[in-house]
Amino acid sequence: MFHLKLLLPCLMLANTASAQDGDLLQYQQEVGGGIGLASYLGDAHGGFMRQPSLMGAFIWRRNLNARMVVKTDLELCHLRGTTSGRYFPTDALSHTAAGGMQAATIDFSRNVVDAGVQFELNFLGYGLGAAYKGLSRWTPYMLAGAGITIGFGSGASTCGGINVPIGIGFRYKVRPRVNIAMEWAIHFSTTDRLDDNDAATHLDAPYGIASEGWKNKDSYQTLLLMLTYDISPKYRKCNN
Repeated sequence: MFHLKLLLPCLMLANTASAQDGDLLQYQQEVGGGIGLASYLGDAHGGFMRQPSLMGAFIWRRNLNARMVVKTDLELCHLRGTTSGRYFPTDALSHTAAGGMQAATIDFSRNVVDAGVQFELNFLGYGLGAAYKGLSRWTPYMLAGAGITIGFGSGASTCGGINVPIGIGFRYKVRPRVNIAMEWAIHFSTTDRLDDNDAATHLDAPYGIASEGWKNKDSYQTLLLMLTYDISPKYRKCNN
């Protein structure tokens, strides 16, 4: 009888653990970081991830539900570029065909801090749990948001502006609380001075297209590999 009394609590604990395995805890938040590449887009050059440089990021996500996420990030990027091999109008603002073209070589290398908030929409319900919930441990997603861009270094004056990131990504749940994701985004900014290389050299409308509002400003791309960990479990109603 004594052994039976000890066995019953063990059986109850095993049954509880089995029930939790079938209905895993869901978490409200993720924290982590990422490493990747950043690439400049502007008057100096353009193209998909041309002349990439290293970047790093701190990530915080608030999971509203299985499909909607609010992400806050702080990114440190390095951007570089050159106008070598390009020809610009000798008098771009004259609006005439006279004057011909001239070669101009400007090299720049700048650091950028990007602090922003994005809304992410998962194509599939993301997570682990009982089969009836219809969750998937992987999903593609798209994002859009807003942030602040600050450029500094390379002997040029510090510049800043607003940026609007738009991108796509793919995330995968490696373990119940461990997530990896790969994300590409383009950040459209309101500053035209990310390609300054010193206090006196600035690519100011080299093709005669004046910068105004969001028009003809500097942008950059980011390709980021992220690792995050789930925290803050959701409240679960007890039916007992």
